[in-house]
Amino acid sequence: MTDACCAPDSGRETPAADAAPERTPGTPGGAGLLADDLVALPGGTFTMGTDQRYGYPADGEGPAHEVALTPFSIGRCAVTNEQFAAFVEATGHRTEAETFGWSFVFTMFLPEDFPPTRAVVGAEWWRQVEGADWAHPEGPDTAVDERRDHPVVHVSWNDARAFCAWTGSRLATEAEWEYAARGGLVQRRFPWGDDLEPGGEHRMNVFQGTFPAQNTAADGYLGTAPVTAFEPNGHGLHQMTGNVWEWTADWFDPGWYARSPRTDPPGPPAGAARVMRGGSYLCHASYCNRYRVDARSSNTPDSSTGNLGFRVARG
Repeated sequence: MTDACCAPDSGRETPAADAAPERTPGTPGGAGLLADDLVALPGGTFTMGTDQRYGYPADGEGPAHEVALTPFSIGRCAVTNEQFAAFVEATGHRTEAETFGWSFVFTMFLPEDFPPTRAVVGAEWWRQVEGADWAHPEGPDTAVDERRDHPVVHVSWNDARAFCAWTGSRLATEAEWEYAARGGLVQRRFPWGDDLEPGGEHRMNVFQGTFPAQNTAADGYLGTAPVTAFEPNGHGLHQMTGNVWEWTADWFDPGWYARSPRTDPPGPPAGAARVMRGGSYLCHASYCNRYRVDARSSNTPDSSTGNLGFRVARG
């Protein structure tokens, strides 16, 4: 994919996610890590998707359809660097970015004399950086010491699944994620309503200025923001849109909404990419309109970038 705010496909040659060896402990030793971070939601019926043409036809954002969900719990915030560090320390997990030795970094975060490396065709603002990983977000000379309350990034879908196994949690289905993101509102564009900046107030962390060369950081952040930097939605959930893309459990199929089950839809039975939701700090109206609650995109399960993270669910 080449849209501005989206996490690029890594293009790595790895087995399909379902064929990957299990790398997580069988007993969830980190279950207590999330004790105070989950919000119980009652479920019920809501309208998923949209019939409005806000985004890209290939994303399959419609048709709008009624979905019924049983109760579940979801993370109040995206998983943080501090939480992921605890997981790595306890399990010795090695992320796929570390295994492959590189990940994608937004060019604005690199020095002007950074040596030429592979860029994404059509989205040259994404650069392959050796040594970039969750603990070194912009390369080997960077760290997350001052960003422990920021969302972890450079984690693949497979890495997210490993964290979930250790904490006795799981990734939300796409339907659960959208229900949670809407915060009880019906067919609104954002978790707070239809206006991007109501009364001139910034409600999420997205790109400000002229993409991709100038970010004014008018919302307070050039890159990721602390997970609680903005007010929560009606369900008490922080930054369901903006900041980082979030992996969901489902395989991606742009035509799935027309034929999906209407009760606890699990997503397609197979696919090549997993759904990611919510947009990121690189979303901008001139290139990407995917920072809406009904927007969707996808990426291969082994992909990792500097604007892609996750939150967990249970139930």
